[in-house]
Amino acid sequence: MEDSRIVDLYWRRSGDAVTETSAKYGNYCYAIAHNLLANAQDAEECVNDTWLGAWNAMPVHRPERLGPFLGKITRSLACNRYNAAQAEKRGGGELPLVLEELGDCVPASPSAAQAAEDRELERALDRFLHTLPEQTCNIFLRRYWFGEPLADIAARYHISQNTVKTSLFRSREKLRRYLEKEGIIL
Repeated sequence: MEDSRIVDLYWRRSGDAVTETSAKYGNYCYAIAHNLLANAQDAEECVNDTWLGAWNAMPVHRPERLGPFLGKITRSLACNRYNAAQAEKRGGGELPLVLEELGDCVPASPSAAQAAEDRELERALDRFLHTLPEQTCNIFLRRYWFGEPLADIAARYHISQNTVKTSLFRSREKLRRYLEKEGIIL
């Protein structure tokens, strides 16, 4: 089913919206959650919570692109679940590595007072990604948005893990320089 029809189902508050969303985006959302959490049960719960989040968000927001909208909800839920697990001294997955790798070139946002700066950073990241060649951009997003392991990215693009690491390193360096040029303090 087309995304626009699925969104219409949400807006009409039809129970079929969740069924259609799960059929089309279930594996996608599960992959995001599982990459970050490395726990099948937690990932499945995040996916189910994603459908609830979409259900609650749709009457207010009508997403232009359903996949990224759902991916953002799933990623946020997975990060929250990861943080809760860390507080209980449990956890795993790619999230610590991903955050560590990006830590040197993306500033942390410790308070709500920095929301405007966060939005500017988001816009700058979007502009930066459009400067990258397609495959380089995809590798960057697969690692830092979807939290995919290096081995999975290498297999997807039929390249070595060292090539992936090099691409990510160079992209992070370019990002650091780009953000400095944009006046975003690191």
